[in-house]
Amino acid sequence: MIWQRLRATLARTREQLAGRVRAVVRGAALDEDLYEELEAVLITADVGVATTQRLLEGLRERVRAEGIRDASAVPDLLAEEVRRVLTAVAAPPAEPGAGEKPLVVLVVGVNGSGKTTTVGKLAARYRSQGRRVVVGAADTFRAAAIEQLERWCQRTGAEIVRQAPGADPAAVAFDALQAARARGADVLLVDTAGRLHTRVNLMEELRKTERVLKRLDPSAPHEVLLVLDATTGQNGLAQARHFTEAVGVTGIVLTKLDGTARGGIVIAIADQLGLPVKWVGTGEAAEDLEPFDPDAFVEALFDRDQESA
Repeated sequence: MIWQRLRATLARTREQLAGRVRAVVRGAALDEDLYEELEAVLITADVGVATTQRLLEGLRERVRAEGIRDASAVPDLLAEEVRRVLTAVAAPPAEPGAGEKPLVVLVVGVNGSGKTTTVGKLAARYRSQGRRVVVGAADTFRAAAIEQLERWCQRTGAEIVRQAPGADPAAVAFDALQAARARGADVLLVDTAGRLHTRVNLMEELRKTERVLKRLDPSAPHEVLLVLDATTGQNGLAQARHFTEAVGVTGIVLTKLDGTARGGIVIAIADQLGLPVKWVGTGEAAEDLEPFDPDAFVEALFDRDQESA
């Protein structure tokens, strides 16, 4: 079921990437002209220039080492190169109960990426597992974000810690962690601001929030998830670099993958940033957030039967 949903989510990217790869190899010779066409296909799918070059170098090496002469082998070989890149950095989401309670998850990202919705979906997922969840509404610069989280908490049974709009975000995070510990919560999800007057101010605010959390729990946050909108393509790489420098991102949540042909950004993130994609948004419903599985992603992207891989 998960693989089928992921396959549907990747329909546009699959057409743009795997579909076009199969089209260019059909009846083609395995020569430099073919490699140039493959390069254009990968870059168009937002795999990025540097990652495209790395994938094609791996492909060339396999072709030489195995004495391959038939271009029809290229799609499967390319799929394996993509799998290699993704599995090299793969890591599962942090799980509640693996350490001291609560698991503290700091969720960061720019406004419009689906950040607050992701916090709500994570709350729904953990609540469905019977976990006690506290949500810290630390995006105090947007009253709508606080209201949105309140609705999610009402729906899921999570508990919210909030202050008035404009309050100090770090103070909200501090109060939320105190409350989560006092209530014996399994998980604390902290929403954060996505935009201040300048990017520098935003990053300083995030660093401050992280420092305040560490006063109560030196190991917190245990997970820093950066929410990226897949439709932004290569711009997402720049966002990831800035946020990682500020707060040490541990993983990516990729949203709106179902609405774009630029899903190749998943490969670029793994290759260029060394960051694992930990969650993928596959739709708008509460349950449409899945742990990222590199093998399932490759099979769905290249339209291969998982059992035959």
